[in-house]
Amino acid sequence: MKFKHILWGAAALGILAAIGCGSSDNPAPSATTDTAGGTKTGAAPKKKDYKIVMIAKSSSNPVFAAAQTGANDAAKELGAKNGVNITIDWRTPNDEDPHVQAQRIGQAVNDGADAVLVSCSNAEILTGAINDAVDKGVPVMTFDSDAPKSKRFAFYGADDIACGTQVMSELSKIIGGKGNVAILAGSQNAPNLQKRVQGAQDEAKKYPGIKIVGVFNHAETAEDASAEVNKDMNSHPEITAWAMIGGWPLFATSLLTLDPNKVKIVSVDALPQELPYIEKGIAPVLLAQPVYDWGYKSVGIIVDKVILGKDVPTINKMDLVKVSNDNLGDWAQTLKKWGFAVDAKYLAMAKTK
Repeated sequence: MKFKHILWGAAALGILAAIGCGSSDNPAPSATTDTAGGTKTGAAPKKKDYKIVMIAKSSSNPVFAAAQTGANDAAKELGAKNGVNITIDWRTPNDEDPHVQAQRIGQAVNDGADAVLVSCSNAEILTGAINDAVDKGVPVMTFDSDAPKSKRFAFYGADDIACGTQVMSELSKIIGGKGNVAILAGSQNAPNLQKRVQGAQDEAKKYPGIKIVGVFNHAETAEDASAEVNKDMNSHPEITAWAMIGGWPLFATSLLTLDPNKVKIVSVDALPQELPYIEKGIAPVLLAQPVYDWGYKSVGIIVDKVILGKDVPTINKMDLVKVSNDNLGDWAQTLKKWGFAVDAKYLAMAKTK
């Protein structure tokens, strides 16, 4: 098997043992960190060319385009640093489909991938494909949305319960602990989103003045999410606030017509398309996922594990960044550094250059 051939015997046995410990039957001790640092000195790379297959949820979601950019940047930097060529093979479906993701994991194994990096649209469906890849010698790492019962060796992403909790906590401050709140929830099959909803619902229970009108699922595109919000606003005119556990509808402009005196939004994500919602006061707070790091830091972890033979933490936590009018300009500058096209008026608002 390909992966077994790329390391010396002792290093290979150590890596395979670590991978096996990631299974549900033999859980490895988890560590929490936001870096890809290993804990032992690894062996030097044993070949020149490595291929990491990256499978996000959907190419239509701009957060994953940022992750792809981060992965490519890390591959270039770490390849040069370690004297190897690292290629990111992007095999993300256009639209969310866990069955297609599973097929592409299998194809990656057949095509000789050295590792797979995947954001799981459905953990149950993908666990079998992940385990099969690992059993055939190809290590798998997850990002954004985990498959915790699989044999993946590591995960990088937000603590989803804490993420949902933070969304509702910030929203409660804005609405003074009172209001009819709707939760926009994305795909009902995504395990990370289910946990975010749980966190939001549990946090809402702390506020007697908050009533949850409903949890609304939808396909994870800007158009579908915007249509869902508009439909729900018509069906439930009592809605005064939205807790959005993903920023899907804010990637479009249709909700910019909302009256900020009547409806408030707190949402995960803060990409350039969403910044006008902060400016207009419709979404006074956005909780940004450093989506570039989904790729950049995940590739770093894979390089440490697969190429350098280091031990890496199983759980690698990504913290959210609170974005409001207070730091809108500085956040815009960060987005620009990540390769995004950002409106010059937001860049000019930066307090630090």
